[in-house]
Amino acid sequence: MQIPLVEYLVLDDGPYLQANECESCGARFFGRRNACAQCGGREFRTARVSDTGTLRTFSIVYRAAPTIPTPYVSAIVVTDDGTSVRSNLINVASDPAKITLGMKVKLDTYVVGTDDDGQQAVAFGYAPA
Repeated sequence: MQIPLVEYLVLDDGPYLQANECESCGARFFGRRNACAQCGGREFRTARVSDTGTLRTFSIVYRAAPTIPTPYVSAIVVTDDGTSVRSNLINVASDPAKITLGMKVKLDTYVVGTDDDGQQAVAFGYAPA
Protein backbone atom coordinates (compact mmCIF):
# COMPACT_ATOMS: atom_id res chain seq x y z
CA MET A 1 0.00 0.00 0.00
CA GLN A 2 1.12 3.56 -0.68
CA ILE A 3 0.32 6.76 1.22
CA PRO A 4 1.06 10.31 0.05
CA LEU A 5 3.71 12.28 1.94
CA VAL A 6 1.57 15.44 1.72
CA GLU A 7 -2.21 15.73 1.91
CA TYR A 8 -2.54 17.48 -1.46
CA LEU A 9 -0.94 14.62 -3.42
CA VAL A 10 -3.68 12.28 -4.63
CA LEU A 11 -2.58 8.78 -5.57
CA ASP A 12 -5.99 7.32 -6.43
CA ASP A 13 -6.87 7.74 -10.10
CA GLY A 14 -3.70 9.71 -10.52
CA PRO A 15 -1.26 10.76 -9.30
CA TYR A 16 -2.17 14.44 -9.29
CA LEU A 17 -2.04 17.47 -7.02
CA GLN A 18 -5.16 18.99 -5.50
CA ALA A 19 -5.25 22.66 -4.50
CA ASN A 20 -7.66 24.78 -2.51
CA GLU A 21 -8.99 27.41 -4.91
CA CYS A 22 -10.51 30.66 -3.65
CA GLU A 23 -14.11 30.93 -4.84
CA SER A 24 -13.81 34.73 -5.03
CA CYS A 25 -10.62 35.26 -7.04
CA GLY A 26 -9.41 31.80 -8.14
CA ALA A 27 -6.06 31.95 -6.30
CA ARG A 28 -4.76 28.48 -5.45
CA PHE A 29 -3.08 27.24 -2.29
CA PHE A 30 -1.80 23.91 -1.04
CA GLY A 31 -2.81 22.84 2.44
CA ARG A 32 -5.47 24.30 4.70
CA ARG A 33 -6.33 28.03 4.59
CA ASN A 34 -8.57 30.19 6.74
CA ALA A 35 -8.57 33.01 4.21
CA CYS A 36 -7.23 33.77 0.76
CA ALA A 37 -3.91 35.64 0.81
CA GLN A 38 -4.89 37.36 -2.44
CA CYS A 39 -8.36 38.75 -1.72
CA GLY A 40 -9.28 37.72 1.84
CA GLY A 41 -12.06 35.41 0.65
CA ARG A 42 -13.01 32.63 3.05
CA GLU A 43 -14.65 30.10 0.74
CA PHE A 44 -12.58 27.51 -1.12
CA ARG A 45 -13.26 24.67 -3.52
CA THR A 46 -11.04 21.73 -4.42
CA ALA A 47 -9.29 22.01 -7.80
CA ARG A 48 -7.20 19.45 -9.64
CA VAL A 49 -3.84 20.91 -10.72
CA SER A 50 -2.49 20.28 -14.21
CA ASP A 51 0.15 17.52 -14.34
CA THR A 52 2.32 19.42 -16.82
CA GLY A 53 4.05 22.75 -16.61
CA THR A 54 7.13 24.88 -17.14
CA LEU A 55 10.21 25.28 -14.97
CA ARG A 56 10.17 28.88 -13.74
CA THR A 57 13.30 28.87 -11.53
CA PHE A 58 15.56 26.44 -9.69
CA SER A 59 18.40 26.14 -7.22
CA ILE A 60 20.81 23.28 -6.73
CA VAL A 61 21.02 22.40 -3.05
CA TYR A 62 24.37 21.10 -1.81
CA ARG A 63 23.82 21.22 1.96
CA ALA A 64 20.85 19.72 3.79
CA ALA A 65 19.93 17.80 6.91
CA PRO A 66 22.16 14.73 7.45
CA THR A 67 19.61 12.21 6.16
CA ILE A 68 18.77 14.08 2.95
CA PRO A 69 20.94 13.16 -0.04
CA THR A 70 22.54 16.07 -1.89
CA PRO A 71 22.83 17.58 -4.36
CA TYR A 72 19.21 17.94 -5.42
CA VAL A 73 17.31 20.48 -7.49
CA SER A 74 14.73 22.64 -5.73
CA ALA A 75 12.37 24.26 -8.22
CA ILE A 76 9.32 26.37 -8.83
CA VAL A 77 7.06 25.07 -11.57
CA VAL A 78 4.15 26.93 -13.11
CA THR A 79 1.65 24.34 -14.26
CA ASP A 80 -0.25 24.67 -17.52
CA ASP A 81 -3.28 25.92 -15.56
CA GLY A 82 -1.20 28.68 -13.90
CA THR A 83 -0.68 27.11 -10.47
CA SER A 84 2.71 27.80 -8.87
CA VAL A 85 4.19 24.67 -7.26
CA ARG A 86 7.34 24.45 -5.15
CA SER A 87 8.89 21.05 -5.61
CA ASN A 88 12.02 19.17 -6.52
CA LEU A 89 13.09 18.58 -10.10
CA ILE A 90 13.66 14.84 -10.37
CA ASN A 91 15.12 12.39 -12.89
CA VAL A 92 17.65 14.96 -14.07
CA ALA A 93 21.29 15.52 -13.14
CA SER A 94 21.93 18.23 -10.55
CA ASP A 95 23.95 20.11 -13.15
CA PRO A 96 22.98 23.61 -14.34
CA ALA A 97 24.07 22.64 -17.85
CA LYS A 98 21.36 19.95 -17.92
CA ILE A 99 18.54 22.22 -16.69
CA THR A 100 16.93 25.00 -18.72
CA LEU A 101 14.55 27.68 -17.51
CA GLY A 102 11.33 27.29 -19.44
CA MET A 103 11.78 23.55 -19.92
CA LYS A 104 8.61 21.48 -19.98
CA VAL A 105 8.08 19.22 -16.97
CA LYS A 106 5.57 16.59 -15.85
CA LEU A 107 4.44 15.53 -12.38
CA ASP A 108 6.00 12.28 -11.18
CA THR A 109 6.09 10.38 -7.88
CA TYR A 110 8.71 8.39 -6.01
CA VAL A 111 8.92 6.32 -2.84
CA VAL A 112 10.73 8.04 0.05
CA GLY A 113 10.41 5.30 2.64
CA THR A 114 8.82 2.02 3.61
CA ASP A 115 7.63 1.06 7.10
CA ASP A 116 7.91 -2.34 8.77
CA ASP A 117 4.53 -3.40 7.35
CA GLY A 118 5.61 -2.62 3.76
CA GLN A 119 3.57 0.57 3.49
CA GLN A 120 5.31 3.09 1.23
CA ALA A 121 5.39 6.86 1.69
CA VAL A 122 5.21 8.58 -1.70
CA ALA A 123 6.44 12.08 -2.57
CA PHE A 124 6.09 14.07 -5.78
CA GLY A 125 8.40 16.02 -8.01
CA TYR A 126 8.57 17.22 -11.59
CA ALA A 127 10.62 15.47 -14.25
CA PRO A 128 11.60 16.73 -17.70
CA ALA A 129 8.71 16.06 -20.08
